[in-house]
Amino acid sequence: MEKPREIVIHQSCNRPNLLLGCDRELVLLCGMLAAMLIFALVTWWGLAIGITLWILAVAVLSRMGKADPLMRLVYVRHVKYRPFYPAKSGIDAASVGTPRKWR
Repeated sequence: MEKPREIVIHQSCNRPNLLLGCDRELVLLCGMLAAMLIFALVTWWGLAIGITLWILAVAVLSRMGKADPLMRLVYVRHVKYRPFYPAKSGIDAASVGTPRKWR
């Protein structure tokens, strides 16, 4: 009997897209916000606030990326869920409504 066929999957195809150890989109968004703050204020304290914002954002996002690289996607999916799904017996059935204590 022959061995089952094996297909090698390269490790880079299976890893999430991280930049500086953080989610790529969030790092770029925070960098863009910090740069907008720096160039909009054009003062020394604006530069200090922008750099501080950038360093804190990368620190928080890298901890988040270490814990779970896909945490942002899980949160976005969680927000899309409705808080209450009323019971219905069919497509055209009337909705029962939410319980009074949930309002």
